Amino acid sequence: MIGPRDIKDILRTSSAKPIINRIMNGEYPSPSEAYELFKVQGREIYLLAYIADQIREIQVGSAISYVVNLNLNFTNICTKNCLFCAYSVPPQSPNGFFEISEDFIIEKIKLTHPYEITEVCIQGGIHPHSSFETYLQLLRRLRRIKPTIHIHAFSPQEIYHAAQTAELTIQEVLREFKQAGLDSIPGTAAEILDDEIRRLICPNKINTTQWLNVIKTAHELAIPTTSTIMFGHIETPKHWIGHLELLKKLQEDTCGFTELIPLPFISKNTLLAQKYPSKLLHMTHLDYLKFYAVSRLFLGEVIPNLQTSWVKLGFPLAQLTLNAGCNDIGGTLFEENITRSAGGVYGQVVTPSEIQSLISTMGRPFKQRDTLYNFFSNP
Repeated sequence: MIGPRDIKDILRTSSAKPIINRIMNGEYPSPSEAYELFKVQGREIYLLAYIADQIREIQVGSAISYVVNLNLNFTNICTKNCLFCAYSVPPQSPNGFFEISEDFIIEKIKLTHPYEITEVCIQGGIHPHSSFETYLQLLRRLRRIKPTIHIHAFSPQEIYHAAQTAELTIQEVLREFKQAGLDSIPGTAAEILDDEIRRLICPNKINTTQWLNVIKTAHELAIPTTSTIMFGHIETPKHWIGHLELLKKLQEDTCGFTELIPLPFISKNTLLAQKYPSKLLHMTHLDYLKFYAVSRLFLGEVIPNLQTSWVKLGFPLAQLTLNAGCNDIGGTLFEENITRSAGGVYGQVVTPSEIQSLISTMGRPFKQRDTLYNFFSNP
């Protein structure tokens, strides 16, 4: 990384000097300018990371936050056949499972002892027998078992599926889910919000307009959501900017996003890597730094919380991104199946004390948060 003394030297020959100067004067880059920032290379990437981190300090402070949560996948059976997913299996697979019983939920929660989790995140494949009632039962059972837990559940794809099976509107489904215990929604199933790319990587999934409609409806019903982007596969920086611009505009209208979570694509065991080997981006560590930095520079205070992914990147690279504009390291998870199935090697669980130690080695304070970024007193 670099320090203040290096800025003038790098700027002297930077092709993005006018844009960077404007950012340093407190302005946000336009979509076209952010696109140009995604083109910078070499030492200029370190400059972007440095500036993004200075802006992070101004906007959200020096503390790195984390959440103590449990990730609960209730089925790996899915009919969508997304090319980027190595976790799901078809309905007839002998390796498939579908479980929503109270005993199943209790056993999963036992994984978190002796830690006091504040959130359970529930997601699954689109099982042919999943229905509106399936999702309601999961919510009600978890609420009975853990009455005060924050339930962060069901991707926009699952919500759309529930509405289809029950012949209800998205608004009707979300109202019922909220009454049954839903507190917030993961903004997954977004991948890249560009239908040209979606037709190649997830042709059976909801389209961009449908995803945005589910999220907007949730926000209108005071159900907050996260936002995500899956990057580093067969898309281009043009698609990154288009995706981020859609998120920014929606946030300006609704203020319902709690954070942005950029998710690097893990390709090893996926059909996408097999089908389009020559199109894969093969991103380097510098490319990852650049992506997180430009995300901070472009979104700024509109979506101020930027989460890195220790599951996707591993701890050393996640630490670097925490010096490139990120302010959150995500959660403990206790169970992570999707990345591991795709070839991820960085584990399924990290304890709160391990997160705290990791942050402390960076010389930064840590803060435990809940799903909505309310902070607890540090131990």
